[in-house]
Amino acid sequence: MAKRGLDTHGRPLDPEAQKEEGGGNKSSSSDEEFQGKVVAPEEARSAVDDVDFGDAVNNGKADVQAVVKESRIQEVLDELDNELVALSSVKQRVKEIAALLVVERLRTEMGLNTEPPTLHMSFTGSPGTGKTTVALRMASILHRLGYIKDGQLVAVTRDDLVGQYVGHTAPKTKEAVKKAIGGVLFIDEAYYLHRPENERDYGQEAIEVLLQAMETHREEMVVVMAGYREPMNEFFLANPGMGSRIAHHIDFPDYTPDELAQIADMMFERQTYELSDEARDAFREYIERRVEQPRFAHGRSIRNAIDRARMRQALRLFDSGKELSKEDLVTIDAEDIRQSSVFSDIEEEAPEADTNGAGEEES
Repeated sequence: MAKRGLDTHGRPLDPEAQKEEGGGNKSSSSDEEFQGKVVAPEEARSAVDDVDFGDAVNNGKADVQAVVKESRIQEVLDELDNELVALSSVKQRVKEIAALLVVERLRTEMGLNTEPPTLHMSFTGSPGTGKTTVALRMASILHRLGYIKDGQLVAVTRDDLVGQYVGHTAPKTKEAVKKAIGGVLFIDEAYYLHRPENERDYGQEAIEVLLQAMETHREEMVVVMAGYREPMNEFFLANPGMGSRIAHHIDFPDYTPDELAQIADMMFERQTYELSDEARDAFREYIERRVEQPRFAHGRSIRNAIDRARMRQALRLFDSGKELSKEDLVTIDAEDIRQSSVFSDIEEEAPEADTNGAGEEES
């Protein structure tokens, strides 16, 4: 017999449900606030919703460029080129998928037998390699070509899908799916849903709800699962039903130090900062040291390093007590970089990792 407050597997029951048994009022789990992140890109919202693909077919001929122009998907592909350094293989895969979607639309307009393509995807690679950015742009492409209605991206992790009590997981997962209908459901570190070592875990329930939703809503929603390469492979092996529903596997390679330096230049320029020659050398050295240290997250780590350099520059100028020129305000000096603990020869104690294994970065 299960202990009071636990199910037959020893998992905690909803305390609100227990109150109800004792005559208390139960609050519906569906009333819980959705904790994921919903991103509706401006460009997706401003896209022409009613692209008339019929206009691209005339006298038995299909005009691919008419569809590209009308849907403005070339703008999205250009944005990817401008926003992301390197990643040529990723950009090529995105272009291939866009081409498939355009041609499928034209085939439909020509009256050819066709089935809606399976569009669920897997993005594998290290943190900070552009997976979320590409997912956002993919949502724009799908929206502009009419494969999804709204174009929003709903970003979730395990915590947004899996409940703590019996009966909580299915409503949480269904709420995330509901938010993603008409758009893209982006599940980061999806492999954390599967924890076979813990028979009391509710992750499998979330996986089952997702499997059903990926089939039922395959023409209304696209699911993108993201995470490290090897854990994602193991996740699909352990859940073959999930792997069989993924049509497109896109691998995001790690950035090289040269590419990370390019990313830094773009970020500094976007924020109207300039590096002195000494600071540029210091930042390059920072990159070479940082990539060898724990919790390195590529573009994300570069952005964090720039934020800290800005803070040090601001403090330096604040303490200077002098009138500041425009050059003072835009220039990052070497000392703003080299004060980072990355340059310390003393190994600092690593901060305690969070539940997903990612701690804070060095400063």
